[in-house]
Amino acid sequence: MPRLQLLRFDHAPALLAFERENRAYFAASVPDRGDRYFADFDARHAALMAEQATGLCFFHVLVGDDGEVMGRVNLVDVADGSAELGYRIAERATGRGLATAGVREARGLAVTEYGLTELRAVTTLDNTGSRAVLARTGFVTTGEMDLDGRPGLGFVCDLRVETV
Repeated sequence: MPRLQLLRFDHAPALLAFERENRAYFAASVPDRGDRYFADFDARHAALMAEQATGLCFFHVLVGDDGEVMGRVNLVDVADGSAELGYRIAERATGRGLATAGVREARGLAVTEYGLTELRAVTTLDNTGSRAVLARTGFVTTGEMDLDGRPGLGFVCDLRVETV
């Protein structure tokens, strides 16, 4: 089972391969990152590492035994004990519980390592898999919203409440 690791500089090649391999799959449910993301990947990765060093974001990758990145689970916009959760799992790894396991592990780190008390998340209404992951990991719906022109839902998770 892949393990969640805090993003490091040496993850860059595997992370870029993950993003390239899954670009079309991700673009079906979230806005595409665009060609510039891939062209400027090294600079972007360095910027993420610098941002992470400030404590405003915690970027994680789900890494298999072979070093392959199977997913990402990020906590961004950290402020006042809260952060926004975002995640994506490789297309060929879906349906195996990786998103649920990764979100649960990130939720634990949010409490024990980062001192957070709340996580927020958003997803499109048609992303039933993501909605199920959020429900299984203690998130509750806060309301409907527009996500880049698509109907979506907001969620919140009180980290002071235990989940199964």
